[in-house]
Amino acid sequence: MADIKQTAKLAKQISSFAEAHGGAEGQIAYLGQKGARIVLVGEDGEWGDLVAPTYALAEEAVKQSGITVHEDFDGDFANKVKTGPYEWTRMAGIQLGGPKLR
Repeated sequence: MADIKQTAKLAKQISSFAEAHGGAEGQIAYLGQKGARIVLVGEDGEWGDLVAPTYALAEEAVKQSGITVHEDFDGDFANKVKTGPYEWTRMAGIQLGGPKLR
């Protein structure tokens, strides 16, 4: 029963993200015992992620939401992501000349 509720909650969050960003696509990454990460990229380039307790639950939530799912986070899919100063700082931007943390 808990899995059904968790799946429905994740599916609703994915659908809400898609609605807020003109549609969305996603990719599921296995995190080992921690579960699975669902990376979402909106049509407007905004992105976010959710963590599911299992890969199977992540797959079902994405299926229920109806978004397109990619096997890999690369190519045209990765190019849709818009990044700004925050992302550069958080993702090794300091080493690459990005803004310093404040």
